Amino acid sequence: MGSLSPFTITQSPVLPSPPPFFSDQLRSPPLPTNAFWQNYVLKNGDQPEYIHPYLVRSSNNSLSISYPSLLVTLSLISQLFLPDLTITATTSPQSASSPQHTITHFDETSVTLSIPGGLSFPLVRGSPYITCIASADAATGISISATNPILSFSSSGDSTSHTVVLKNGQTWKLYTAPGVQFTANNATLFAPKFAGVLRLAVVPDKSYESVLDRYSAAYPVSGVATITKPFTIEYSWSKQGNGELLLLAHPLHRRLLANGTTILPEFRYQSVDGELVGVVGDAWTLGTGAIPITWHSKSGVANGSSPEIIAALQSDVAGLNTINTTSSYFYGKAIARAARLAMIAEELQVPGPIPTITQFLKSSITPWLNGNFQGNGFLYDSMWGGLTTKSGSVDSGADFGFGVYNDHHFHLGYFAYGCAVLSKLDPSWGKSFRPQIYALVDDYMSMNSSKTSTKLRNFDLWKLHSWAGGLTEFGDGRNQESSSEAIAAYYSGALVGKAFADQQLVTVGSTLAAFEIQAAQTWWHVGDESMVYNTTFSSDNRVTGVLWSNKRESGLWFAPAERRECRLGIQLLPILPVTETLFQDVKYVKQLVNWAMPALSRPGVEDGWKGFVYALQGVYDRGQALASIKTLTTHDDGNSLTNLLWWVYSR
Repeated sequence: MGSLSPFTITQSPVLPSPPPFFSDQLRSPPLPTNAFWQNYVLKNGDQPEYIHPYLVRSSNNSLSISYPSLLVTLSLISQLFLPDLTITATTSPQSASSPQHTITHFDETSVTLSIPGGLSFPLVRGSPYITCIASADAATGISISATNPILSFSSSGDSTSHTVVLKNGQTWKLYTAPGVQFTANNATLFAPKFAGVLRLAVVPDKSYESVLDRYSAAYPVSGVATITKPFTIEYSWSKQGNGELLLLAHPLHRRLLANGTTILPEFRYQSVDGELVGVVGDAWTLGTGAIPITWHSKSGVANGSSPEIIAALQSDVAGLNTINTTSSYFYGKAIARAARLAMIAEELQVPGPIPTITQFLKSSITPWLNGNFQGNGFLYDSMWGGLTTKSGSVDSGADFGFGVYNDHHFHLGYFAYGCAVLSKLDPSWGKSFRPQIYALVDDYMSMNSSKTSTKLRNFDLWKLHSWAGGLTEFGDGRNQESSSEAIAAYYSGALVGKAFADQQLVTVGSTLAAFEIQAAQTWWHVGDESMVYNTTFSSDNRVTGVLWSNKRESGLWFAPAERRECRLGIQLLPILPVTETLFQDVKYVKQLVNWAMPALSRPGVEDGWKGFVYALQGVYDRGQALASIKTLTTHDDGNSLTNLLWWVYSR
């Protein structure tokens, strides 16, 4: 995009200028706005980030490492940051005005922090080691301080391996070149003149020590993740030193790793994401099954149901009128709701309502794309390099924080779905507005950016799902509430590809949707036999509320934990053909509905949320679901009676 953006260019006053933490060569837009390390460039840059398996914080010209313990309750799983070890260059300047760190490199699997005094840390996700590089031309003293007293310190005969035992029971291994000498006192190790590589690793079990020793000589400095073919992601790490790389895989990695990968099943580190397991190799291949990207249901609707759906369709189409919101989120939902009516009409081979829906979509979407919508619209932010809205550009709280890069894939996914359907129905309209439509999709799943971390603004190619938090500092890192809206965004991007016969876009969108589905089923869907979460949490939850880098919680941004119908609904909406794949595990669906159903008897429960519970009930009990749906008087603003009936009758 940049100067080629079809939208008006702006410099939003609510956005911070690109911070001093970026090195000069990385400061030009587009800049990452939802990276796994985003806290390192927000405000003071001193909030920790989770670089599996460690929490890592940069502050006061030093780097602190924590192997976090887990706090588990009925409603929460959280990792607690306690700086076990803190590394400082003793020659570093202590000026309060100097940045405490500089980001000199980033990619999908790593970020490199340099701190004053000549120390550089390539923080690679999944590495059981923290690597510190001291430049040879700036040999410096290194101080390693411990929060807990040091009970013992010992070095191997050649001083390449050092063992630190802390009072809290932790054992850490340090690896250096031969001849490095540390002095130890109560809580600090000190090497007066150090150049080269220092690696640090916690030893959760005594039996791991030999494994850590064996693989300590090879260290990763960066790594790329690429979609080379449909439903496949390949990781490739650049390394230095000798030997093969030892890294850690989270539970979803392990399930999707290609056959033949060398796994060390007994080498495990704890994590909020489930146990991390050792994997040996400089490259990994992950594959997931193909998912259908279809405009309609896979199997069609049940015989005899068409008249009932058509009656609802005619009523819903007759009710289409001007959308009475300027919110990019709620407006997008209204567009997508209408577009669903067109696709249901097409599936039922009832062409009569389609011209009315087509005209409604044209009159609703076109002003947002040509800049004539009164009250809002899309702009291009030239500072960070992405879209904003007119409202969001002057008010950071407007449009749910869209102007500070929150929820971009949610909002734009709804617009993408409406644009895809309208382009299918009216190819000439699609051709006229193709630059704007592609700008919307490129904002959250660009194939054009030269910077790896902005090709996919929201999707995390290592964690295998999206983040939504944008340029807001959070102590627990990035977060995402609605896994299903993320899936819908990539599914909709693939439909844009289908509408324009763009196979590359279809491949990227369908692949991201497939991995996001796998992640939702792994970390958001909590079955009664969950192998990821502690039984204390999984016994009381069938679905996660908000998933954070460093935390799981049962509450939502907009509702407390006891509103279980909302938790179910926000992980289901919008109901689309791809929803069939997301909720194909009937056993889990029954558990989820049985868990949520009692909440519907609470006074004041809205019909819109009830409709989502009944929709999932329809997966295994059509009769009861239909009876309950017919009692509803209203529906969610992105849903309709037509869509609910289509869903239940096509199970």
